Amino acid sequence: MNNAPLTLALSKGRIFEETLPLLRAAGIEVLEDPEKTRKLILPTNRPDVRVVLVRATDVPTYVQYGGADLGVAGKDVLLEHGGDGLYQPLDLNIAKCRMSVAVRDDFDYAAQVKQGYRLRVATKYTTVARQHFADKGVHVDLIKLYGSMELAPLTGLADAIVDLVSTGKTLVANHLIEVEQIMDISSRLVVNQAALKLKRDALRPLIDAISAAVQR
Repeated sequence: MNNAPLTLALSKGRIFEETLPLLRAAGIEVLEDPEKTRKLILPTNRPDVRVVLVRATDVPTYVQYGGADLGVAGKDVLLEHGGDGLYQPLDLNIAKCRMSVAVRDDFDYAAQVKQGYRLRVATKYTTVARQHFADKGVHVDLIKLYGSMELAPLTGLADAIVDLVSTGKTLVANHLIEVEQIMDISSRLVVNQAALKLKRDALRPLIDAISAAVQR
């Protein structure tokens, strides 16, 4: 029997906010607001459960290497990370968006692709982008960026971007258009494989409760 508290890795922002109702349905209340505290480990109403705040891209790493027992990560992050050593029992159907290809509204994407043009594509999702264009037989040079993706086509750095799109308003505001949707994105519950065995009695009821909340 392992009596160490369960550690749940979450990232600030939309994922945190949309995970709260699922935790509440499972009987877990986070006792501090991450926007109002400098703490990176937050207590809950249950002494056997705590929340650690990490960057969204670090959630799979914390869970994989045991820094957290479970976490919530976007499908986009998991695809880039590889998901090795992670049990992914649930699609939580939260933080929904899509991953798309976008270009300047005056760029003839279809014609360039048809003519075999070699595209310069800016993205932080290089694994997904590489696979997408390889499947289409389109030659690309990938440029890794970490933010302000919309700037790349506007400054001539790239012909296209691969990025997450929610409402599309940011694209429109920057004279960009979506030309291809690669996949729908939502957030998943991920669990450390070893914790699933060592802390099974604590983890399984929590996973089941969150699953029941998602089904409602």
